[in-house]
Parts: sequence; C-alpha cells; structure tokens
Amino acid sequence: MAKAARRASWIRVRPEGLHVEPGGFHVDPTRAVDRAIITHGHADHARPGHGAVAATAETLAIMRVRYGEMPFKSSQALRFGEKITINGVTVSLMPAGHVLGSAQVVLEYRGERVVVSGDYKRRPDLTCTGFEPVPCDVFITEATFGLPVFRHPEDRHEIATLMHSHALFPERCHVIGTYSLGKAQRLISLIRAAGYDRPLYLHGALLPLCALYQEHGVDLGELLPATAGEKGQPRNALKGEIVLAPPSSIVDRWARRLPDPVICMASGWMRVKQRAKQGGVELPLVISDHADWDELLATLDDVGAPEVWVTHGREEALVHAAGLKGMEAQALRLIGYEEEG
Repeated sequence: MAKAARRASWIRVRPEGLHVEPGGFHVDPTRAVDRAIITHGHADHARPGHGAVAATAETLAIMRVRYGEMPFKSSQALRFGEKITINGVTVSLMPAGHVLGSAQVVLEYRGERVVVSGDYKRRPDLTCTGFEPVPCDVFITEATFGLPVFRHPEDRHEIATLMHSHALFPERCHVIGTYSLGKAQRLISLIRAAGYDRPLYLHGALLPLCALYQEHGVDLGELLPATAGEKGQPRNALKGEIVLAPPSSIVDRWARRLPDPVICMASGWMRVKQRAKQGGVELPLVISDHADWDELLATLDDVGAPEVWVTHGREEALVHAAGLKGMEAQALRLIGYEEEG
C-alpha cells in the first residue's frame, strides 16, 4: 500500500490481494487461499483452487461452468443484502451491475464500513441486477476507464450503428468480437431490444455461459451455433446474419471462413481508434461493462466515502480527481487484474 490509511487499517494488501485480517479471508484473491469472498465470475477475480468461497449463487454457478464442478472445496451462496459474520467482520453483498451475479462486498468492523466494488457499471442492463450505491467510510474502486477521454456513448446509439451496417450490407456476415461472460449476453439483449428477432449465431465458446444466463431467467431469444465453412469454404448460410465470437476468433482463420465478414468489436476500448485499427476492426462498437470517467466520478459522489482506494486501471487520474473532491485517495496497485472492456 502506498501509505498508511487513516481508516480500515484492518484491511491489508498482500501478494494474494486484499486481506481482511480480523476475518481471516481475502476478497477476489489472485492466488488460491483458504477463504475467499468473490465479487463476480470473471477469471481475474474468480480464481479456482480456494478452500471456502462465498459469493452469489450466480457467481458460484459461473465458476462451475468455467472451471468444472469443484473449483473450490466448499461454498456459501449469499443473497444480495444477506449478512454473515466471519470472526467479528460483518459481510454482505450488494449489486454491482457488471455481469450476472456481480456484487460489491460490504465489510463492517468496529464501526467502519468498507465497500469493495469489484468491477461495476452504471448503465441499465436487462441481463443483471443494477448497481446500488452503498454509503461507506472507505470505497475501493476500479478505474479501468479512469481517464477523461473515456466517455462511453449511449448503448442504443452503438446498436443503431450496427443495425444500419447490417441493413446496408445485407449479403455480408457481421461478426462481433465480444467477451463470453457479461458482454456477449448484454450485447444480445441490446440487439433484441432494437427489434432484431432473427436467430443470432454464436461461436461455440460463447454457448455455455449464454445457456447459464437463460437458466437464470435471462431471455436471449433464439441462439444457434455458428459453424464456419469447411475446407476453407465460407458457410453461405450465414450470409446476412449476425455472429458473436470471442475477440481472438474474429481475426483468425475461423472468421475468414465466414461469408465476406464485417469485423466488429464491442468494447469500451473501441473509443481508442488506434486499438480498433490495430485489431483489424471495420466496425468498432463502444459498449462497455465498466463505468466510464463520468460514471466513476458520479459513483464517488453517490457513496460519499471520505476515503477512496483505487485498485486497478488508470489509478493516478482517479486518485487526483477524488482529491479534488476533498477525499483522501490512494492507489493500491494490485497486481493480477486484467482490463476487460
């Protein structure tokens, strides 16, 4: 930790991540530990191999899909707002609005309340429970898009751009690079909300988690496997269709076997034109599952914490902005968290 904190001295940064000392547990540890509280199912926050794990039921289910039936020795499913006590530390989970089951971890000990936000977004999303600000003494926040340049456009504007391209090039296949957890399902939901009721075609890597979302009551419409053409021949049945695939697949031979594909990518990083160009993206879609700069600042106001710790991302800019608001702020410089956009 960069400097001694005035508050929450009972939480320390260790090589494994945030350690709640009196409770004897970690939050989102990056290495296997005896006891962990997990905010959500993305791999950089939910690692396998822990002893006891507490998380939402949805996050535990996601971990089982990604890692097999026994990614931890034991588990405890917590409902939003449900409180448990671990060695004198009161623990509860509140919605983070990031992906299905994503949560903020609320820690209360000796009159102090600390909120570990995990990853979060503030935009409406029909595929997960929306973010709820929790007043606290210390707010631990990500800063993935913690620079003023990152101001995400309205989701419906980006989907309208996609639909316009789809209408303009009816013989081409639109293939969209999207992360398998959270982004894919949200993108499908946004496309459906725009009135698109035809089947959507998915790379096989996206199917298991989409099925899990549907099992948890998220309506994604008709989804079909996107089997590319054999022996270098394009699959003509996918002409004019919309295909979703992992980002790595839209630039390899798999995508080249689709019929005259329009290469798209859905990510907050598509705000940076050079990233889109380097990735061979013809149609960038600025759609993110993280808060943008304005939303990060609004969240600091909403929680009203006198002290802010920034865990990963563009730490320095957000620390500076929090200081201008009269908050004490510091960068934790945690290692091991990726920057999904």
